[in-house]
Amino acid sequence: MDQDYPDYQVVVVNDCSWDESGKYLDEMEDAFKNLKIVNIREQEKYQHGKKFALTLGIKAAVHEHILLTDADCKPADRNWIRQMMAGFTDKKEIVIGYGAYDKEPGLLNKWIRFDTVMNALLYLGRAMKGKEYMGVGRNMGYTKSLFFRNKGFANHYHIMSGDDDLFINETATRDNTSVVIEPESFTYSKPKISLFTWIYQKRRHMSAGSYYKSRDRIFVGNYYFSLFLFWLMLILAILVKLNWQIVVGIVAIRLTIQMIVCWKGYKKLAESDVFLFIPFFDLFSAFAYPLLAVSNLFIKTKSWK
Repeated sequence: MDQDYPDYQVVVVNDCSWDESGKYLDEMEDAFKNLKIVNIREQEKYQHGKKFALTLGIKAAVHEHILLTDADCKPADRNWIRQMMAGFTDKKEIVIGYGAYDKEPGLLNKWIRFDTVMNALLYLGRAMKGKEYMGVGRNMGYTKSLFFRNKGFANHYHIMSGDDDLFINETATRDNTSVVIEPESFTYSKPKISLFTWIYQKRRHMSAGSYYKSRDRIFVGNYYFSLFLFWLMLILAILVKLNWQIVVGIVAIRLTIQMIVCWKGYKKLAESDVFLFIPFFDLFSAFAYPLLAVSNLFIKTKSWK
């Protein structure tokens, strides 16, 4: 409500809360004229997910441009709306931003932020080259007209995830999408505090990947497969006792190139403090992602949390 922007509305969807959120929001709605609350009551016979809540929120919005974030996110600056809105022009109907996580002590926090920035370098970099394939619901926007022309989330309403990346994958083109990565445009949210909860979240995010367009599935799949293959071959080289100078040289060349390529992106996204963890986290992610992908084949997430 403290954003420095001349005319905007804040729509909050109170999605079946059981705490004091409703009472608090009623008080805020009385205090702020441009705050709109949409309440959803829990029904035993009808279980819905985030897409239903988002759809009601978008329908309730009075303006054409919809800027999205999650309930646990906060803008980096009072100019968040102004910065993101600068991405909209007559032809640009989608704006993709960066949704970061708070910096906190501990290795898990650094791992989550490493995972976040590496994914961002992929989807933001592709979008800048006119090959956009996803965005994150923590920080992105699109027009109300685009949402309804696409019939909302109708094509993937049957799966729990995908309200952000699948919608962008369906509707984004070279001509209608822009990227905003100014520091004032970032949003920040609290990261998961345990590896188990992060795994649950990551599996849910990854479950939407099989619904991407073919070219995007190939791109993402090739990236992670090459990562896995490199480290697997390296381990095999050690096991067969390949000359250690050759092994060290190969690793050094790859990591040097990777860090040179990534440095500018890490700095731009204000994640420089996790940059030096690339060698360690790169190895970990090479085997973590395939395991998570395999687990999604056998363990299905059936409810929204």
